[in-house]
Amino acid sequence: MTVVEERAMVADANVEAARRAMVDSQLRVSGINDPAILAAFLAVPREDFVPAARRPVAYADRAVTLEDGAVLAPALTYGQMLTAAEPTADDSVLVIGAPGGYLAALAEKLAAKVTLVPVSADWAATGAHSLVLIDGAIEDVPQALAGVVAAEGRLVTGVVERGVTRLALGRKVGETLALTVLAEADFAPLAAFAARPKWSF
Repeated sequence: MTVVEERAMVADANVEAARRAMVDSQLRVSGINDPAILAAFLAVPREDFVPAARRPVAYADRAVTLEDGAVLAPALTYGQMLTAAEPTADDSVLVIGAPGGYLAALAEKLAAKVTLVPVSADWAATGAHSLVLIDGAIEDVPQALAGVVAAEGRLVTGVVERGVTRLALGRKVGETLALTVLAEADFAPLAAFAARPKWSF
């Protein structure tokens, strides 16, 4: 074995240890205990979804800013999302978020079909999905969003309330989405879903 190969093996072992530590010390202790969700976090290399310069902090218990200005949320935030979403093998999942795709990669371990579209894309043209995950926090729920959630489908997102971001679960009721706020969570607000200005005279 060459020195380069030996160093690569040590690096791989260190990354795997960091990934397991993330699961044990960030997720399990916070009530994220679904075996399939934990297995997804162990299987998906978070370090592959951050810039090379930020790989040393990929498994830290905090958000990571990406090169395009997008934000990779803490692992706990994604664990909370997936726990609330309860994805199944029968789900068609739409992930609206950063093109990096970490949340989509996790969802692919849990659901039959996953489609990832950036916030700026025409995500309303993707059809209806039984589960929609928004990788960030929204202030306003556009009517078009209800159109991509299938009948009796779910939406999991962050919401911004008085400057605080929280996890929310939405259910399709008729043609509208009814959101229930669940708990505080560390989401980055998405400018594309900012509240519309209110005019006063």
